[in-house]
Formats: sequence, C-alpha cells, structure tokens
Amino acid sequence: MRYILFAVLACMLAACGGRSGRNIGGPDTITLAPCPTFNADTCMKYIQEQCEFGPRVTGSKEAGLCRQYLVEQFRRFGAVVEEQQADVTLWDGKVLPACNIIAKLNPDNTDRIIICAHWDSRPWADNDEDEKNHRTPVLAANDGASGVAMMMEICRLLQETPIKVGIDFICFDAEDMGTPQWAETEESTSDTWCLGSKFWAERAQEEGYRARYGVLLDMVGGRGSVFPAEKVSQDYAQPIASLVVRLGNQLGYGHYFPLNRDGGYLMDDHVNVNRIARIPCIDIVPNFTDGPSSFGPTWHTVNDTPENIDVNVLEAVGQTLTQLIYNEEL
Repeated sequence: MRYILFAVLACMLAACGGRSGRNIGGPDTITLAPCPTFNADTCMKYIQEQCEFGPRVTGSKEAGLCRQYLVEQFRRFGAVVEEQQADVTLWDGKVLPACNIIAKLNPDNTDRIIICAHWDSRPWADNDEDEKNHRTPVLAANDGASGVAMMMEICRLLQETPIKVGIDFICFDAEDMGTPQWAETEESTSDTWCLGSKFWAERAQEEGYRARYGVLLDMVGGRGSVFPAEKVSQDYAQPIASLVVRLGNQLGYGHYFPLNRDGGYLMDDHVNVNRIARIPCIDIVPNFTDGPSSFGPTWHTVNDTPENIDVNVLEAVGQTLTQLIYNEEL
C-alpha cells in the first residue's frame, strides 16, 4: 500500500465514475442499535498469535501455517470459509501462489457487506532507517495482523449476537508485495501492489457479486494513530466514510477520527474493490502528520511488532466498526 500522485488517481477516478466529496457533515446524532462491546485485549491476542508464525510473506511456509490458523479461527466463529487460490505476478516477473481467505456469515443472504484486510507481510523492511534491514521481512503486527485480528474479534461477536445481514470477512493476500524502494523507477509502480484484492475483484465482477459497501482495515492498531477520512474513500463511498468518522466521534473516539482533516489518496485494496468490483469501499487507515512516514513510524520496518500496538487504538476502531455493523439492523 502506498500514496499515489493525485493527478494519476484523478484520471483513474474520472475513468471509473469516481465522485468528489469532502463533506463529513450530517445529522448531529446517529441512532445507535444495541451493540456488543469490542474486546481489544482479545483482538491483541489474535495479533500476537499471527505474529508467532513469523512474517507471513506470500507463498512462504509461515504464510501457509498462518493460513490454516485463520481458516480454523473463522470456522470456529461460525463462518463458512472459502480459500480462493491465485497465482500472482510480482514486480520482477516472479509468480507466487497466493490465497485470499473469505469467511462468510449468513451466506444465503444476498444483502451483504464486506469487511476486509490484508493478511500478508511485506518481504522487505525497505522503509527502515537502517539500510542493513531493508531485505529483512516485516513481522507486520500492525500492517497486516491488526486488521485481520479485528475481523476475527467482530466475527466472534457476531456469532454470540447474530444479525440478519450477510457479512463477508475477506483476508486479501499479496497486498504488500509491491516494488521495493531500491528497485523503484520514475514510472508508476502502483500496479505491483494489492494483487490479491485485484484477483478477488475481477472474480467478483465476473460473477456479479454485490454488496452494500465495504470497509478495509489497514494498520488499525499502531501507537499514535489517527484515522481521518481517506480521499479515495470519500470519492467513491462518501456516505460511509462520513458515517464512520461521525460514529467514532459520537462513541467518544473523536481523537482518533478527526472531523476537520482529510487523509491522502492511497493505492490500497479498496481501490480494486471500488474500481473493478464496483462496490463502494472505504479505507480505515492512519495518517501521521510528522515522522518518517505518514503511515506511522513502524511502517515497513523491523519495528512493526506487537510491542508497538496500542489496545486503545484497537478499541476505538473496533468499537466504531462494530457499531457500524450492528446499525445495519435498524
């Protein structure tokens, strides 16, 4: 996942019917459905369990073991699980086997929403301040495990307190296999990222799959994170982008969901969901205004470890998302 030039993305949006909108306003008070409490400590446990496998680089032995764990976990929480196999071509022409994991609740209900995250780890810590670490795989506690862990915890809650709407929890593979920094050129490399979601979106479009909307979770546990509405999300899915920020504020998490800030334009999995599958999808992703990266100090470094996850951030995003889902019952 990476930032992309505004001019490039503007052309993409125009070609695919993107809409521009920056209004986070709306009714002052949102009606709240009864909603269970998101357990950030349990979410943290799921992060640690993923990291115990080591870096889950696409096609690796560690990824294979973690994949088994994820499938078993979602099945334990009552989901029907599909393993979507794909061969993906990397920036250097190498082909790797990848697997998207799709966990379905209420699979017979055609009225559906998508919650998604990527589960793979970056093979290279190429944003680390120490160049010696640039070819070291990233443990990906935040950039990978946090979003998947949040989906597992919400799936567990939905098993205990079911709702009628269909939910698809999608773990995308090969999101973070994009061109390493040392091999980048002046030409755009955005099409080397988010390979698993591209494969899923192409199949979804071919099969006529539909959903009301999607929510992508990317790096939702990092210490110091805040989550302004990302701009592609606003262009394609402004009502949901606005609703999430307003819900977060109403639930007492306004510090994490600023009303008066925009995030940047990102090339992330939600772009493929929006552009190819044509399902409005937002990206809950941090935006830092200082430090070595706008994605936070641990992004694509050897420091993306469980020790740098903040359970308060997990709670803010997790409870807001849980409320969004249960509000579908209103």
